[in-house]
Amino acid sequence: MTPVIIHPQAFLEIEGAKKWYESQSQGLKDQFMNELDHGMEYTWEYPESWPAYVSGTRRYLLHRFPFAIVYSYDGTTVKVFALMHLHRKPGYWLKRFNLEA
Repeated sequence: MTPVIIHPQAFLEIEGAKKWYESQSQGLKDQFMNELDHGMEYTWEYPESWPAYVSGTRRYLLHRFPFAIVYSYDGTTVKVFALMHLHRKPGYWLKRFNLEA
């Protein structure tokens, strides 16, 4: 399996989305997490499958929820920069490119 580095802000975005969906409806958080986990597994396993996005990144779009996993792949490691909400400021995560291994 491909090594993965997740930016700390991406972790915070995941936690924030989990809390929000949990507050909205019984079971919605679990549905969100199942879809996110599915997307992460595919991204880690097949990192070159998803289309090019911005500044050398790629993105995996979640199907039911308005989020994308934004990451780069250098041939050996997947670096996740954001769990980007699709209806908010685009490009806010670009300053995260200083992700260290």
